[in-house]
Amino acid sequence: YFGTDQSQVQRYLSGKSLTESRLGLLFNGILKVPMQFLVLFVGILVFIFFRFEQPPIHFNTANMEKLENTVYEPELENLQAQHNTLFLEQRQESEYLIEALRREDEAAVAESQQRLQSLIAKDNEIRQGVDALIRQADPNAKLEDRDYVFITFVTEYLPVGLVGLLLAVIFSAAMSSTSSELNALATTTVIDIYRRSFVRKKTDRHYLNASKFFTILWGAIALFFAATAGLFENLIQAVNIIGSLFYGPILGIFMVAFFMKSIGARAVFIAA
Repeated sequence: YFGTDQSQVQRYLSGKSLTESRLGLLFNGILKVPMQFLVLFVGILVFIFFRFEQPPIHFNTANMEKLENTVYEPELENLQAQHNTLFLEQRQESEYLIEALRREDEAAVAESQQRLQSLIAKDNEIRQGVDALIRQADPNAKLEDRDYVFITFVTEYLPVGLVGLLLAVIFSAAMSSTSSELNALATTTVIDIYRRSFVRKKTDRHYLNASKFFTILWGAIALFFAATAGLFENLIQAVNIIGSLFYGPILGIFMVAFFMKSIGARAVFIAA
């Protein structure tokens, strides 16, 4: 990722020497790798938070509004009551589990884990019942609500001022990431494909204009992907599906470079 992804590579291509470029690669990894653990840590904290604070029965409020003032509302209220009761039992069982872990009582831990898993399974059945009601109310509704968990935590449980600050950070990061990716895609397209294979001897102005054109083109492709992202279960899955098309070939290229030096670049490119 840090050595082949253009969005990362472009940060240290302008190094004055090979040593500076290597240092740029090293520091980029030092800053980026811990950030991945921070992202996962935030997810773990939100998961634990909803072990002790009652979560919504369905995180997508737009779907829940479709059941209001309909024939499905009484059944929804019944499922909500069951969900509330199960949550209290889950929270109590979670406290028992924590106490057993502190006592290092393995038998009590195993028993508590089994009861907690049973309660979670029952709660999942209730959530599936809510999904069925939403599907009856709107056959075209998107039932997957995992992408709404964090935003629900932010909007419902954080202080108002902190919510505004966090949203500003999210939008700033999104714009910065989008700009970096589009610039990387345009640069790679012009240098590695357009100039090398199609138009070789033109002025810098020509390639600059070509870069602007490809930036617009990749932006349009990104908009198309964003419009169809709802067809996937969640955004992380969509990104991994697209990325999986490239992870294998890149790994293969590196393996060939390390262990099969007799194979030329053209053969590797065709195989990839």
